[in-house]
Amino acid sequence: MTIVFVHGVPETPSVWNGLRARIERPSVALRLPGFGSPHPAHLRDKEDYAAWLADRLRAIGGPIDLVGHDWGAHLAMRVVSAYDVPVRSWVSDVAHGWHPDYRWHDAATLWQKTPDGELSLASLRDAEPGSGATFGDILQPRGMSMDLAKEVDEVHDEDMSTAILALYRSAWPNLDADWGQDFTGPAKAPGLILAPSGDPMAHPSQDRDIAERLGARFTELEGLTHYWMLQSPDRGVQALHAFWDSLSERRPAPGR
Repeated sequence: MTIVFVHGVPETPSVWNGLRARIERPSVALRLPGFGSPHPAHLRDKEDYAAWLADRLRAIGGPIDLVGHDWGAHLAMRVVSAYDVPVRSWVSDVAHGWHPDYRWHDAATLWQKTPDGELSLASLRDAEPGSGATFGDILQPRGMSMDLAKEVDEVHDEDMSTAILALYRSAWPNLDADWGQDFTGPAKAPGLILAPSGDPMAHPSQDRDIAERLGARFTELEGLTHYWMLQSPDRGVQALHAFWDSLSERRPAPGR
């Protein structure tokens, strides 16, 4: 049984290092294409990324406990709702993005515009680290570690900017508008929705609503930020183990 971790935007698999070091089970931290690797031209939108993730999960083989953060969480929820993947369970920390009342944050709405998004990301790429204007500088107050901030700034190139625009521009006005229509009832696999309430962009009430809709477990990470896995990996591992330990034996749906 393998744990598969999926990072978000604008991150790398290193976001999971602290958690993985504390879990004595086989695990894989996937790298989304374009985030420190080339961005393939055929990955044009969020559905293409979901299909990519589904293919990777089938290649790994099940049963899989899938854990996603930020955009990795959105992709995780999509594959368990619309694809045949060998997933035993799933975890999301931004399920509010699937709520019908959710509205994207200011940066996302900027990136969804042309040419505003291109100009915004170009300015982040060109800024000097430590100037307060790079991705890493901006995200450290939300809990991103200094080491990850440095790595993100080093790998933020035009490919990453292209990937970010592809994801956000295919997700307007929110994920409920299209993906949510395929995820309106109990999930096919047991789920856990984490709500780090210390994040200034948190929407715990919307997270709870989505958990109830999907029959998923809900756990509030009081005081932790968007980067809960970096701020307190011990609490993160505790929440994940409590969820996994609660699962009864269940055969995952076979992958194609």
